[in-house]
Amino acid sequence: MFSFKADIQNECMEMNSLNELKLPSKDECFYTSCYCEENVWKLCEYVKNNQSSLLPACYAVFISNRNQSIPLWCQKSGKDEDKLAVWDYHVVFIYSQCNDKGTLVCDLDSVLPFPVPLEKYAPMTFQYETCLKSIYHSLLLYFRVIPAEMFLKTFASDRSRMRNPDGTWIKDPPPYPCLSTPESTNNIDEFISMDPSVGVGEILNLNQFLEKFL
Repeated sequence: MFSFKADIQNECMEMNSLNELKLPSKDECFYTSCYCEENVWKLCEYVKNNQSSLLPACYAVFISNRNQSIPLWCQKSGKDEDKLAVWDYHVVFIYSQCNDKGTLVCDLDSVLPFPVPLEKYAPMTFQYETCLKSIYHSLLLYFRVIPAEMFLKTFASDRSRMRNPDGTWIKDPPPYPCLSTPESTNNIDEFISMDPSVGVGEILNLNQFLEKFL
């Protein structure tokens, strides 16, 4: 159903980038369904512990909007052929060098390869080339782009978003302790918010995000 004509030169550059970043395979990554922010935190931690020189080229990217309702395609949880899922927010890991070597995306909830070049991930996941070609759609998705080192130092979650009113889990949590910082035990809402006056990182709309990383 999906098609995307990649530029051969960019493909080669992105494969060079892939060869530099040594991540575990998708099956070997820390992964807990519906805890995408912690899955990405663990990827950032892995790079810090194993390839710290590459950490400045890594980012955690929160995707959401004012209504906390975003359509993303090619998601494992999607029910139809196009694998469309509507999330309140989503988080991906990005590796992007500033020397024309390309940008890679790690999305543990996607059916696309892991990692995948952004130039393939973006049109297939956001469907901006084939669906909803309007100004509204270009403003529908917002991105909070956070340098990986900053994300590791500032993110905290007590996982209360994943509890029902009676205290039971909506989805079982990861097996390790909650992530926290000396300053906070729970600030996830600041990361999900797309208000630039709140939290850390840079807020971009879809066009700005693509201009920055493609």
